[in-house]
Amino acid sequence: MKLEADYEVIPTSGIVSLNREHLVVICGPRLSPIVAQVLEGDDNLRFTKDRAWHLVDLQTNMEYRSPLDEDGTAGDVGYLGRLPRLDGKGTFLYIAGIHAIGASGVVHYLENHLAELYRDVKMRRFSTLISCRYDPATLEVLESSRVTPIYRHEG
Repeated sequence: MKLEADYEVIPTSGIVSLNREHLVVICGPRLSPIVAQVLEGDDNLRFTKDRAWHLVDLQTNMEYRSPLDEDGTAGDVGYLGRLPRLDGKGTFLYIAGIHAIGASGVVHYLENHLAELYRDVKMRRFSTLISCRYDPATLEVLESSRVTPIYRHEG
């Protein structure tokens, strides 16, 4: 897309300023308590943990577990959403996988479906889950697909 970007590593404290324009955050909620708090505001999708971390669709009560945890298959599930900034002055794009490769799966999905996603949500808040399959030797994502509806967040 020929966009300029800066790269910043989230410190071990997990404290990151979400109040910036054009922000994309890629990290699991375990690594950032601030991101975890923002995710609590999603009434549709949630990271949770029992024997392993997984994602839950709160509207259908469907659980989405990583195939990597279930049977060792080279696949994962990731979260994609446009979430509210803490200052109330905009949104940021959030990407996270159950495992790190799940975030790569979400990016793969965006590479192949960005125009379609934009047609659906424009600049509004939303969240959805993306499943991916990857090559275990190279960690290259081979395919990705949306596994939940696109949930639109009002407000």
